[in-house]
Amino acid sequence: MEQYAPLALTPQSSSSPSEGYLVLARKYRPVTLSQVIGQDFLIETLKRGIEGGRLGHAFILTGIRGTGKTTIARLIARSLNCEKGPTPDPCGVCSSCTSITQDRSLDVIEIDAASRTSVDDIREIIDASRYKAASSRYKIYIVDEVHMLSKSAFNALLKTLEEPPPHLKFVFATTEIHKVPTTILSRCVRFDLKRIEVETLASYFKTLCAQENVTFEEDAIALIARAAEGSARDGLSLLDQAMTYGGDHITAAQVRQMLGFSNRDGLLSLFHALLEGDCLSALEKMRELYREGADPQRLLEELLELTHRLHCLKVSPDLVKDAALTAEEQEKSKELADTLSIPTLTRVWQILLKGFEELKRSPSPQRALEILAIRLTHVAPVPSLHDLFENGDEKKKS
Repeated sequence: MEQYAPLALTPQSSSSPSEGYLVLARKYRPVTLSQVIGQDFLIETLKRGIEGGRLGHAFILTGIRGTGKTTIARLIARSLNCEKGPTPDPCGVCSSCTSITQDRSLDVIEIDAASRTSVDDIREIIDASRYKAASSRYKIYIVDEVHMLSKSAFNALLKTLEEPPPHLKFVFATTEIHKVPTTILSRCVRFDLKRIEVETLASYFKTLCAQENVTFEEDAIALIARAAEGSARDGLSLLDQAMTYGGDHITAAQVRQMLGFSNRDGLLSLFHALLEGDCLSALEKMRELYREGADPQRLLEELLELTHRLHCLKVSPDLVKDAALTAEEQEKSKELADTLSIPTLTRVWQILLKGFEELKRSPSPQRALEILAIRLTHVAPVPSLHDLFENGDEKKKS
């Protein structure tokens, strides 16, 4: 895996105490396309397009938060305007690269469409786009959250997008691609950024920990990578928090407490009690987890996640690949799945899902969770419709 270096060129990268602490998401922001993780197809396409001179005049990057849309937009600008380029590996030291990195380039204009939504704002862009770049190869407009533009603003942009001057490039970024008119989409090259895989995030976080001289437990990094849900920025924020909480050593116990996760053994024990119909034991275990710091909503999410995992195990063990699970936990999950039927697990899922909505509306989430636990302990004795029909047929035959 490639090493990720701090952005030494930006003022924010300074270690001066007067400038404060720089969060990991900014300190280790990629400075070349090769350093972007988890978007291999997109990066390879961009590299070949830049090298072959086959890049279009407008791009739209879409995906969930924290997958690198704005970062890639800035890297495209650097690659196209580098004095040694266009090149997929900008030098980082020329005047163009430096000015773009420090957000002071006159030819790379970043616009937040969430705060500049009107047609007048777009008219300003159209008027300014007629003039060539002041000191760079291209004039590039990066429009973040482009879906926030008004309908009239989108319409005003259509003609310029269809027949732009040769010196002009547009890079749009959005988390809600369905809100962008098809007339805009048809004029852009679309790139969909994927959720970053847990294994990729975990490997990346380990690299950063090594550079920050922070030791860690493997399970701790796996928990953070899973909690990030495919977002590098979310994961880096959690890693930042874990470093602050744990100092020079991050443990799984600290991360569980930080995230409000319950103890894994305690969760499996609770699930056993619920499905065995042992109401008193289930409530005692649930209250114990609550005293240990487990958040009620998070605990319910973990029960849903466990139920989903058991469903998948019933279908095929190959469907369950969780880097945060130890071999022992995987074996216990397999044993639990073998004792339960799909109809039982389906009823558990439906009750948990309904309880999740009730818990969010409840003035006391902990009490709502306990009522849900009581309800779940009565699932096991209830036969499925299939069993009822079979029993009925047997009685008729007898």
